Amino acid sequence: MSLHLATTPEANALLAEDPLALLAGMLLDQQIPMEKAFTSPAVLAERMGVARLDAHQIASMDAEQFELLFRQAPALHRFPAAMAKRVHDLCRGLVEQYDGDAAAIWLTAGTGQELVSRIAALPGFGQQKAKIFTALLGKQFGVRPDGWREAAGAYGDDGSHRSVADVIDADSLVKVRTFKKEQRAAAKAAH
Repeated sequence: MSLHLATTPEANALLAEDPLALLAGMLLDQQIPMEKAFTSPAVLAERMGVARLDAHQIASMDAEQFELLFRQAPALHRFPAAMAKRVHDLCRGLVEQYDGDAAAIWLTAGTGQELVSRIAALPGFGQQKAKIFTALLGKQFGVRPDGWREAAGAYGDDGSHRSVADVIDADSLVKVRTFKKEQRAAAKAAH
């Protein structure tokens, strides 16, 4: 599997093989460029001295020490303290609800709606982000419980260029950015 979400081949490879890295990248994908958000899990793993992220390890870390990993230059996010807390909370939730296994969220979901609901219940996720992540899982990872496209809403539409779920190469990234720019302009004009 070849992803095109992060800035480096190594970061994309981690996203493809580490479900927690993928989930953390999606969590971080707000108020910063998508590529930065999806590269940050690989940088975090490097700073932690691990090959893959581990929810148990992160959940057991001191919150202040974990935040320092986010703050270290270059910061992993525009808002390192808030996002470190969200990732830490995400990992604690994964340990409590899924024994630390991020993939269990989607591998054990019986329907698309159940998948969206599970993701939306995670710290730092809401309905829209849950629908986008469901579309990403369906379109690029083959995770397709019954009704996944419908549950993902317009993000699940085949051939759309609405979100990270549709980024498969440089050309599709440009199309997604153009769509988002048009949406922001339309919303601004409506006010």
